[in-house]
Amino acid sequence: MGHYEALFLDVDGTILTPEDTIQPSTKKAVVKAKKHGMEVFLATGRPLHEISWLMDELEIESAIGYNGTFAVYRGKNLFKTVMDPKIVDKFIGIAEKHGHEVVLYTDRQNFITSFDVPEVKSFIKKIHLRQNAPFTPAVLDQVLGITLVNVRGNGAALYADLPGLHLSQVNIDGFRHCYDVILDKVNKGMAVAKTLDILGIPKEKAVAFGDGMNDKEMLEAVGESFAMANSNPGLFAYAKHRTTSVTESGIYHGLEMLGVIDQA
Repeated sequence: MGHYEALFLDVDGTILTPEDTIQPSTKKAVVKAKKHGMEVFLATGRPLHEISWLMDELEIESAIGYNGTFAVYRGKNLFKTVMDPKIVDKFIGIAEKHGHEVVLYTDRQNFITSFDVPEVKSFIKKIHLRQNAPFTPAVLDQVLGITLVNVRGNGAALYADLPGLHLSQVNIDGFRHCYDVILDKVNKGMAVAKTLDILGIPKEKAVAFGDGMNDKEMLEAVGESFAMANSNPGLFAYAKHRTTSVTESGIYHGLEMLGVIDQA
């Protein structure tokens, strides 16, 4: 049983249940982690301006967003990586040609190619995107992240030749037609490593919980890693421990296992 200094929590499927609720045990786990002296970070594929309600509710001021391109520590920007505007422009072109829609995230807003498509409407609702505006080429040089919507069958392959990035299927039922665009040189793991380095926290004193394949690098970047029972089956190989599911107090039980929370 050691003393830990940092805790990184994925959001969808780790903190938030499929009903988009937070279990009371998760709130309790965050409070106890802070008492233990841990700095608690959310680490998500989502834009940070769209999870501010969650940060408020959990009283967390630190987070990594857009799968690692943007990090905030105690309310202040730590680092930010924008996408190559030429590549972003190519994405828009391929999507237009094939009937895909694109959601582009800057550090303040979401820009959307079409609001009329049912799949876009349901994605906006499911991911709780509130700060939305129609896409304009003026924002091409400010893009931190992209989600492709309505990509069916082998559609993801159309983007395979774009250099320096890859697509990651969204791990939410009913939204497998959505893909997050992930920069090869940026992921949650690199962001966690960079954050720990800036804060001078050794890897061994960091803990992470996740459930999707975009969490694998993050789980490898810390000393103690947990895959939720509801994880993508491919993730278990990257985690040191397996905990219960998001609806069965997974974070709480994991922290109990480490001795961060006293077992009742």
